[in-house]
Amino acid sequence: MAGTAAAGGRPPRVSMQEHMAIDVSPGPIRPIRLISHYFPHFYPLTEPTLHPPDQRPAAASTIRSAPQPQPDPEPERDSDDSTALATLEFTLLFDADNSALHCTAHRAKGLKPLASGSVDTYVKANLLPGNSKASQLRTRTIRGTRVPVWEETLTYHGFTRQDAVCKTLRLCVCEDPWLRRRRRAPPLGELQVPLRKLVPNRARSFNIYLEKRRLVSGAGAQGGAQGPGIFLHLQEEVETEVAWEEHGCVLLSLCYSSQRGGLLVGVLRCVHLAPMDANGYSDPFVCLFLHPNAGKKSKFKTSVRRKTLNPEFNEEFFYSGPREELAQKTLLVSVWDYDLGTADDFIGGVQLGSHASGERLRHWLECLGHSDHRLELWHPLDSKPVQLSN
Repeated sequence: MAGTAAAGGRPPRVSMQEHMAIDVSPGPIRPIRLISHYFPHFYPLTEPTLHPPDQRPAAASTIRSAPQPQPDPEPERDSDDSTALATLEFTLLFDADNSALHCTAHRAKGLKPLASGSVDTYVKANLLPGNSKASQLRTRTIRGTRVPVWEETLTYHGFTRQDAVCKTLRLCVCEDPWLRRRRRAPPLGELQVPLRKLVPNRARSFNIYLEKRRLVSGAGAQGGAQGPGIFLHLQEEVETEVAWEEHGCVLLSLCYSSQRGGLLVGVLRCVHLAPMDANGYSDPFVCLFLHPNAGKKSKFKTSVRRKTLNPEFNEEFFYSGPREELAQKTLLVSVWDYDLGTADDFIGGVQLGSHASGERLRHWLECLGHSDHRLELWHPLDSKPVQLSN
């Protein structure tokens, strides 16, 4: 009967049990291939392993695409909160015989420029306490490098043992504002070296970390323009007061000439003068007056040096007279600021002679006691002119 039904065109009936017994599985399940497998991969360290499509599930763990190498992490950099910025190599020499301080700036390492790209830097030096412009010296600018090498010596003339005891040298590595819009950009780093530990006539080398200029908070009239809140600004140069007030120094040379029969007075240079003009500088000149002595021959004046606080004159003047008479007289040396159309401003002065004391008296007596012997000595200037009676 079953054969008759099949011959009649009817489909055979299959029970549920027989249907489940038929193996209809198409085969092992293969992983779905990614489109990236059809394109070559080029890795500098590893190469991806491509397996044939008839790989069995037992090796499914090996058909994964090769792991891509992770990019190298960025090199560790110092945080902005860190105070150590870079190192500065320099050498200090206190030349006690010539009353000079020599600072040789060698190189800097590890600078972090404020602007991206190359950096143009120079070293600025200041003696503290004192007038910042009068004691400010700087090296030349080294362009296009973060490891600048200067190898340049900055010299402070008129640096005495008293200065070495109470003064500090501040060195700043600054970015040249030639290509910057900001004129007063903060320095890349600075440091301060107390000079009291320097041994006279012996060079000492340093390799010190630079530090940031500290930021302080304050409020004032400028806060109204930017809001009532507290604003941050760069701390200005804080100069501690000293027991004696500084008005500058003058280097004088005295020599009694036996051949000419008189006194030769040389005005060599001045340092650290007080600024008298609105631009922060002065136009200094030096006046000499031998008292008592009538006539124009007792007064002399040097030429004017424009816009400087450390003028160099190298001018010499002659006062005729026997040694005995000169010993009873007084030499007044005064430094003035030249002003066109108005009265000149007094900067400072010094008195040499028998009525003086200390180094001033010793300079005068040694000059007159040794003929044809030139003696040079630095003298600090007084803030008030000397009043002499007739």
